Amino acid sequence: MSLKVKIHKPAKSVTQSGRAKGNKWVLEYETISARTPDDLTGWVSSNDTLNQVKIKFDTAQEAVEYAQKNGWKYTLLPSQDRKIPPKNYSDNFKYFPPEEKSAK
Repeated sequence: MSLKVKIHKPAKSVTQSGRAKGNKWVLEYETISARTPDDLTGWVSSNDTLNQVKIKFDTAQEAVEYAQKNGWKYTLLPSQDRKIPPKNYSDNFKYFPPEEKSAK
């Protein structure tokens, strides 16, 4: 049985504003067993411990080569780069006249 892995570039957390350390690609194993609530604590658990493993790479190509070398089926997800529109401080004070209502 061949393992299935997912290769992606994770988005930064909403609490992080900087761009440092956000350029790594991550290889994660797909879950094999379903997650079920634990009877004693009620927490979600799984019999599969591979879903805790995350391997980081500098490029997507390195991650793909690693998966191919080990004979794993992989899914490469495209990078979700952040787009910041240019904005000037003076734009906060621009006046836009209200639209005139047409006569009915």
